[in-house]
Amino acid sequence: MPELGYPAFDADNHYYEALDAFTRHVPKEWQPRCVQWADIGGRKHHLVGGKLAHAVTNPTWDPIAKPGAIADFLRGNPNEKDPRTLLAEREPLPAEYMDHDARLAKLDEQGLEAMWLFPTLGVLYEELLKEDTEAVKVLFRGFNRWLQEDWGCNYQDRIFASPYISLADVDFACEELEWAIANDARTVCMRPAAVWTAKDGTRSPSDPMFDPFWARANEAGITVVIHAGDSGYTTHGYVKDGFGASFGGAFSPNIKHFNIERAAYDFLITLAYERLFERFPNLRVASIENGAEFLPDLFRKLRQSRDRLRNQSYYKEDPGLLFKEHVWINPFWEDDVNEVVELMGADRVIFGSDWPHIEGMPEPLDYVAELSKFDDDEKRLILRDNTRSLNQRRPV
Repeated sequence: MPELGYPAFDADNHYYEALDAFTRHVPKEWQPRCVQWADIGGRKHHLVGGKLAHAVTNPTWDPIAKPGAIADFLRGNPNEKDPRTLLAEREPLPAEYMDHDARLAKLDEQGLEAMWLFPTLGVLYEELLKEDTEAVKVLFRGFNRWLQEDWGCNYQDRIFASPYISLADVDFACEELEWAIANDARTVCMRPAAVWTAKDGTRSPSDPMFDPFWARANEAGITVVIHAGDSGYTTHGYVKDGFGASFGGAFSPNIKHFNIERAAYDFLITLAYERLFERFPNLRVASIENGAEFLPDLFRKLRQSRDRLRNQSYYKEDPGLLFKEHVWINPFWEDDVNEVVELMGADRVIFGSDWPHIEGMPEPLDYVAELSKFDDDEKRLILRDNTRSLNQRRPV
């Protein structure tokens, strides 16, 4: 473990959902429209909306692949291993993946002060239910109540689990946001995707119809996290669609590998194009596990838009500068963090390890080696202070 002189704050940690995470607080009569367990060929699988979910092969999680199992492959496969062997080594499900007290002990072992904690499956299932808005509402209200019971939105000021918000019904989104605030949540998370609504069709997340949600987030000063998930992106036939279709799949070159970045790029630039930050000047948005390679083109397009519309006074403020004021970026660990800091500034980049997922880092502070070109003050901003600041609500 590197000697920093302070514990880091990891902005991207994950739990593995308990067996009843999607059913404990979902009424039985609703479960066929939400999530059910099914035994198929002697193995347990999730049915989501009555259809077999393919996001993971074993949603019981036991046994589980080790953290960072494919990290070297993502960084260029320096040991030239057959990628199909990387997930073969499994271990019994560790307690810290399911239990908050065991996770606290793990934080100490890993040299972490605190962490933001996000779903594994929870960011994948809205897409599978999006055409049934009532089921989306019932499922994620129940899911958030499970989250509070098993992890806590704020557990001992070190584990900060993020409730999941769907904008599919703006009144529901506002109710869940109020619940999150009442339970001392420091972030809420949503997937980067256009919003499916029952009455109004598909809408941009910054459409004025969602302003009641953004206004309350702005007023409360809570950080809204846009976390990678199943955003429903199509490959237009180039590759088989569906979130679980990417790995096998995953180790051969294909355009599905760009879906996460494409979704985040579209979501974030739309917030800027539609002047969300002009309407809500206290809003803070953190992009987690979406990568950062899209940033140069995003800023280029924002400059073009600004210049083309200058005579029309469309933007009251420079959209690129507003973006850097209101958005924080967690790069993929294999991204060039030096480029990201050059574009965003060291005060807008946050460290997140994706631990204990296979594509993350074997140990969170393995990331320190990526920051060798930064001075101590810049490292501290990225590794701790920026997320510390975002973790404190900043009410108007």
